[in-house]
Amino acid sequence: MKAINFGCHFAGYMLKFIKTDNGGLKMGKRIIVAGLGHGGIAAAASLARAGFDVTVYEKRKEGTLGYDWTDIFAPGALKTAGIDMPPEDKFEYKEDMTFFAPTSKKPLQQHIPKDQLEIKMERRDIYEHLINHALNCGVNIVYECEVLAPILLGNRVAGIKTDKGDEYADLVIDACGMNSPVRRQLPESFGIDAEVQRSDKITIYRAFYNVASDEEAEAKFKVMLFPDNIRGISWIASEDDHTDLLIGRFEDFDMAEVERFSDVLRETNPRLGRERVRGGQFVEIPVRQPLAMMVADGYAAIGDSAFMTVPMIGSGIANSLKASRALADAVTADSECAFSAETLWPYQVAYYKAVGSGLAPLACAKKLLLSLKPEEIDYLVESEIITSDDVNMGANFTSLGSLVSGMDVRGLGNKAKQVCRDKELVMKLLNCGTNMGKAAATCAVIPKKWNKERVFAWAKVYNYMFK
Repeated sequence: MKAINFGCHFAGYMLKFIKTDNGGLKMGKRIIVAGLGHGGIAAAASLARAGFDVTVYEKRKEGTLGYDWTDIFAPGALKTAGIDMPPEDKFEYKEDMTFFAPTSKKPLQQHIPKDQLEIKMERRDIYEHLINHALNCGVNIVYECEVLAPILLGNRVAGIKTDKGDEYADLVIDACGMNSPVRRQLPESFGIDAEVQRSDKITIYRAFYNVASDEEAEAKFKVMLFPDNIRGISWIASEDDHTDLLIGRFEDFDMAEVERFSDVLRETNPRLGRERVRGGQFVEIPVRQPLAMMVADGYAAIGDSAFMTVPMIGSGIANSLKASRALADAVTADSECAFSAETLWPYQVAYYKAVGSGLAPLACAKKLLLSLKPEEIDYLVESEIITSDDVNMGANFTSLGSLVSGMDVRGLGNKAKQVCRDKELVMKLLNCGTNMGKAAATCAVIPKKWNKERVFAWAKVYNYMFK
């Protein structure tokens, strides 16, 4: 019976190879997007518009996507993905941030040029905008259908297993996120990282609280590095009708700790009230270098599934939208619709050229940050080895971790040698600068054309830098 059922499913799958009079070979090819990640839905839209049969499978209910808070991203990424800007009443431009070291009272004020400003939108409005665009392009979306695993035929991904049954396709785009059940169950021979180390993900708690005082805030958007001497970053953004609180840590924590730490923050931030207005979710976000291998025969990872967030920043919407363009270009350029690792490889090369080669060095900066002691960070700020100029970054680097990820770490090491007697700290800075240089150089020599032996050798060198 199992053999008969498999035969029926596979026969249905093979029928999709048949040419049609109105669409040619392209119209006979089916693409599955596993999960409604931002990059996945944008890629689905571009490919549906190009004539492919594209279906997205999403475990959540329609209308429930997106956390109950705002998010920030560079608007130029929408244009890259071929998506219109949202209505003006749906977004506003993000204000500059002010950074504070663990105990230092010396603020570092950001001043982002107007042409690099990010926009701030409700997370659910972002999803609505992307989903409506995809539907208009002809994408099919199946909600309340959980993706469980990949379907493998030999060394090729041929579809997905879901709680509603098996679905076959010529290409599976994995947009299921950091803990994707598709990526995590691929064969080891594919060379694609399955698991995420604890230091490569940050746990976020975020909620909007009432405003408890009319006292003017110390800074409208205050970012605190290693607050309470705990490895992580928090922010308090003061709005007219609420106070936006984010707590991010490289360790697990619970609501009891949120309440304890919030009371600590209230001592110096009287506007932070006790009544939670909205939000209140715990979320894990990947903060590591992009995958060394994003593609395989019949498979491509995008968004959090491919670790496209900026290390230590946690922002990945813009990067995922840019990746969607590169992926769609590679798929449509495959005239034979083979969707093999070879024909999909240009997607990864294009992504590394546009974005990834800048993210990998920042993963080295993240390692530096986690190695620093709170008093060392204080010293870097108080001695003006780090200044406000070091946090004046462009749109992709204006959130968590900006204090380290946007600066010239090697330059800081040279500056520190002139004023700092702490040889251990100087060596940390210099070594980080060297490692960032190695990461950038490795990304620059990514094989431009597919050769399995050369690509796997490159990926081995790339991965070794982050052990």
